Amino acid sequence: MSDSTASNGPSPRPAPPFPGRPIPYPGRSDEMQPRPDHGEASYTGSGKLSGKVALITGGDSGIGRAVAIAYAREGADVALSYLDEHDDAQDTAAWVEKAGRRALLLPGDVADAGHCAALVEKTVAEFGRLDVVVNNAAVQVLADDLEGIAIADWDRQYAVNVHAMFYILKAASPHLKPGASIIATSSVNAKVPVAQQLAYSSTKAALCNMVANLAQILGKRGIRANAVLPGPIWTPLIPATMYTEQVEGFGSKTPAGRPGQPAELAPAYVMLASDEASYVNGAMVAVTGGMVTI
Repeated sequence: MSDSTASNGPSPRPAPPFPGRPIPYPGRSDEMQPRPDHGEASYTGSGKLSGKVALITGGDSGIGRAVAIAYAREGADVALSYLDEHDDAQDTAAWVEKAGRRALLLPGDVADAGHCAALVEKTVAEFGRLDVVVNNAAVQVLADDLEGIAIADWDRQYAVNVHAMFYILKAASPHLKPGASIIATSSVNAKVPVAQQLAYSSTKAALCNMVANLAQILGKRGIRANAVLPGPIWTPLIPATMYTEQVEGFGSKTPAGRPGQPAELAPAYVMLASDEASYVNGAMVAVTGGMVTI
């Protein structure tokens, strides 16, 4: 493990080089070296989401776990959608419950429209309402050229990254009241595509377009839709899907000289979910360590 750190923030953060050892897909937090920071020891809430209920896809680890911890400490109950990473999901639920809030674990594949509808119905049945929907689950498959992109991989990335958001919001729409917030996890790739990530980058651009449309469609009902565009963030998706040399130098090309930690994204999601962001609609909030997105 690298001892290198970058300290251009309140506390030192791990910086490249990182071990290039891959981990099995889809990746689990306890398999990563160094371990990601989800804000377990650092995030302090102030009641910004008191009484709200949030549904977070990909809520077991990475950005989703950091958002779940922050939301719970801000006073929200949290439904955690995830594929099958039960250990990670249970760890995240434990942090939610330690904050004094309720957690609902919802395993299954968001590529399935029926499952997405069930996520919404189970969340509302358990908590009685739904105020925040965070579309965060994502799949990434690299390919060196066009011929190397398997049709099944292309379809899978669109099914999980894009179609699931539509499925969930179609089911959620009748339950969303004025003041509700929709947040999509897009990516810097939406603005600065990566050649080996044609499918992934284009799905993230699609999410930005969806958010811009949803802001207009749902804004009339007092419902907001925004996107967060992370730069390189140290999550299980990285060592589970990227090439060894990419993992070793991950985040080194940012002005910060390192990848971001999931905990460093959580405040953006809290702001967008809170009533303080009542006039923030259709925004693309870049959290990139200085990478240019325009």
